[in-house]
Amino acid sequence: MDAKTAAKAIKQGNIAPLYVLYGSEKFRMNEFAAMLEEQLIPGEDRDFAVIPFDLSETPVQAVVEEAETVPFMAERKLLVVRDASVFTAGKDKAKIEHNVEMLAAYMQHPAEFSVIVFLVNGDKLDERKKIVKSVKAAGTVLAFNPLGAEELVRWVEKGFRERGCSLAPGTAEALIGSAGTGLQGLSAEIDKLCLFAGAGGEVNTAAVESLVHRGTEQNIFTLVEDIANLRLDKALNTLYELLKQREEPIKIAALIARQFRIILQVKDLSALSYSQGQIASQLGLHPYAVKLAGEQARKFGSPQLRQILSRLADLDYQMKTGAVDKVLGLELFMLRLGA
Repeated sequence: MDAKTAAKAIKQGNIAPLYVLYGSEKFRMNEFAAMLEEQLIPGEDRDFAVIPFDLSETPVQAVVEEAETVPFMAERKLLVVRDASVFTAGKDKAKIEHNVEMLAAYMQHPAEFSVIVFLVNGDKLDERKKIVKSVKAAGTVLAFNPLGAEELVRWVEKGFRERGCSLAPGTAEALIGSAGTGLQGLSAEIDKLCLFAGAGGEVNTAAVESLVHRGTEQNIFTLVEDIANLRLDKALNTLYELLKQREEPIKIAALIARQFRIILQVKDLSALSYSQGQIASQLGLHPYAVKLAGEQARKFGSPQLRQILSRLADLDYQMKTGAVDKVLGLELFMLRLGA
């Protein structure tokens, strides 16, 4: 079962006694836990019917004991358990003795008045552990992995709609290009842009450009995009903006090299018929970053990309040995690419 299906079931009243949430998208995990709380516990009961735990400080048997205790002044209670390392590989650094057999026994006969949600601080579960097999059989296990490229755009568009704003074409992509793919940051920027537009207002790319701070890596991506499209004046303006922000020229060159390396890797893997998701997993990148790198890759041949990386390696050596002025070296590199 995926998170979307699980959320639909919860809203229809089909509640599992236990949920285990894991993956790299912590923001979506927290969103799901908040939705579960909203659906299960009335607002006036939440102060005493939503009970937080942290397994780095509390043994799991204390969670089980609380789950088996009849709720006070409420029909049902929700136990939100963070840092659930009992489901992952490696040792518990907090050295808390967890009686996982007690949890496994509880799952065979869970209390009707309690729902437990474990938030795992890890990208995957340890499938070798008996407790993981037990929870998969008796509870609901949900993975929260990075959204695909198109899913991310839809997530941003949905965020604007939920806040009562409309979007001009291309605005969601512009926002991701400026703010990056982190959902926490994107959510904050959506709040800001909708506040600027007002209720029922429209947000466009001009608003994104003027209100959303573009991070160094996003600026580097834009710089490479401008180089690929021979917009050297814009690329140089981005370079000067980075220098104005006191970014070290050697760091800028390294980030440019990193982006060109990603473009080459995406191009090579695409030629081997790897899917976007497989490439993202192989390179440890967000699928949206792979999508954009794939678009850039079409503008270069593989030999050209290798030549660019070789030039950047030479530039790095010259900058570090003082053979060339750092800023001048970057300017010359960019101008030669457009020649």
